[in-house]
Amino acid sequence: MQHHISLLGSTGSIGRQTLEVCRAHGYPVEGLAAYSNEALLEMQAREFRPRQVCIYREDLWQSLKIRLADTGIRVVCGMEGLCETAALSGADLLVNAVVGMVGLQPTLAAIAAGKDIALANKETLVTGGALVMRAAREQGVRILPVDSEHSAIFQCLQGYSGCRLNKILLTASGGPFFGKTRAELQHVTAEQALKHPNWKMGAKITVDSATLMNKGFECIEAVWLFGCAPEQVEVVVHRESIIHSMVEFADYAVLAQMGVPDMKIPIQYALTYPERQPCPTGRLDLFSVGTLTFARPDTETFLCLKTALRAIQMGGLYPTLVNGANEELVALFLQGKISFLQIGDTVARMLELPVPEELTLETILAAERQAREAVHTICGV
Repeated sequence: MQHHISLLGSTGSIGRQTLEVCRAHGYPVEGLAAYSNEALLEMQAREFRPRQVCIYREDLWQSLKIRLADTGIRVVCGMEGLCETAALSGADLLVNAVVGMVGLQPTLAAIAAGKDIALANKETLVTGGALVMRAAREQGVRILPVDSEHSAIFQCLQGYSGCRLNKILLTASGGPFFGKTRAELQHVTAEQALKHPNWKMGAKITVDSATLMNKGFECIEAVWLFGCAPEQVEVVVHRESIIHSMVEFADYAVLAQMGVPDMKIPIQYALTYPERQPCPTGRLDLFSVGTLTFARPDTETFLCLKTALRAIQMGGLYPTLVNGANEELVALFLQGKISFLQIGDTVARMLELPVPEELTLETILAAERQAREAVHTICGV
């Protein structure tokens, strides 16, 4: 089956690689959306000729509209435009690759419109996992994971739906600071944090990988995607990023999915599922890899992972508080306003805040604002 795709976050790393896959296989693109890179969005629109494009920043809408005036492509903006593009009538699959909690509402809009979701936006499930998965069940919509780790788990579980799962072994590269102590991380710079050893990603997710918050969020996602308990998810540091994750069944058999560290493989699988097709990437050469190593994560040095795991155990709005605080803290770190260690230290304090028990879109959005405000109070910026 060839999907008609609407792609949010088209100018980011995942978005650009998604379009590589679409280009290689001739998949039709019905909608494109980006935050602010109007020059690249224009180029993409001219190549793929979608029916609609969205520029999230409203101050750029008029400019992009003029750029594309000769194409007949409809140009929209803001959250309303993002949701409209996500639920576009001509598309049957939404690829959500935006960064941050901005991805939650478009996901819900697409589900309400009956679209399957290829999900690369972590915050959708971190903050709204209960809402999203319930809505997907009610609408009969599939949530197809795009993250390499969740795609690996999804692939390992194919054909084993009736088998009892003991645990999920979620692999982590360890980021650029694996093995470092808190003392050694005291004066880490943004430039150092952005040097990931294995993956080429956007700035925010690269910093999240350095703090291990990215892995904490992936643990929360795994709980929602695969219906398991938080204690069934175990993080394994695997520096080579060749095994993308594993599952252990009731008989203690462990299945792993392996491949080169290239996001086009999980992106394509989400687009072609359940089929497999040749992918525009390299082959895995085990002889060149040689050795695979495994280690336990250091949750005392990397407090973000520890806090994320506690947040999903506490449930309710606590993952939203952690996510909102982290987004604000990473932005402040990249601006040079706080230290690297302040990210984990401040995120941990979010679990002390009082929140209402009710979980709705409104309370989620309010909790995010609460977390961002708390960050500025705590950090004094």
